Amino acid sequence: MNKPKAEKQNREPDTDVVNKNINLEIKLLLEAIYQKYGYDFRNYGQAHIKRRVLHRLSGSNLKNISELIHEVIYNDSFIKLILEDLSITVTEMFRDPTFYKRLREEIIPLLKTYPYLKIWHAGCSTGQEVYSMAIILKEEKLFERTQIYATDFNQLALKKAREGIYPIDKIKEYTRNYQRAGGKNAFSDYYTAKYESVILDSSLKKNIVFAEHNLVTDNVFAEVNLVICRNVLIYFNKELQERVLSLFEQSLMPGGYLCLGSKESLRFSSAYKHFQEIDDKEKIYKKNFYLR
Repeated sequence: MNKPKAEKQNREPDTDVVNKNINLEIKLLLEAIYQKYGYDFRNYGQAHIKRRVLHRLSGSNLKNISELIHEVIYNDSFIKLILEDLSITVTEMFRDPTFYKRLREEIIPLLKTYPYLKIWHAGCSTGQEVYSMAIILKEEKLFERTQIYATDFNQLALKKAREGIYPIDKIKEYTRNYQRAGGKNAFSDYYTAKYESVILDSSLKKNIVFAEHNLVTDNVFAEVNLVICRNVLIYFNKELQERVLSLFEQSLMPGGYLCLGSKESLRFSSAYKHFQEIDDKEKIYKKNFYLR
């Protein structure tokens, strides 16, 4: 009697199992980065981290995330590439012009009542939005009595921010943003074109201090009148968002202002009780003088 032949198994790998394995490897990668270098991405949004890690993997000669982990542990120069991948560097001058217009027309006049103003621009990336604020302050005759602290954990991004040199192909977009934000001069007054780049006027750097600070692991940076941190919290999970918002609340003087990104909100955080909502659309909040 002939026995039936065993059916040949050519099944594809189970997608759920593959994803679980990838997610586990990414957790191990983030733990390795934290344990060896102190950079903590463990509470960043999983989708963002996964997308960036897989992007790095596709652009390397490595076969899998386990080999990425090996490089992170044993190749100190490799961490620079990983940090660049995981950093949040999406920015532009006068990004979301309606926010800057609202800030200029409604908040700046109130800040003018202060004899001296301190601003913390957290997660400043390569600096375009910091210089945008400097331009507004100059036009509103407030820059001379303002100190801006611009911070990020990415040293390469901070280096670019300090230089204030940006690709010339972005200048049309920046000019449109500036005009829509209520700019009072010609935007070309604030830069010099040279070859394929624009160099921002050195006067804009006068009252800006660029410094390394990690929102995930570091404590209060300074006591300030205004905190700007736009489009950074969206990359954090809920637990980390709570920590960072608490950090901002502690950093603000009573009556100070907090500005978040258009897709971010204080409303469902524990810090919300310390603030009143000034503009829900532009995500501008004012810290109470007392606890509600």
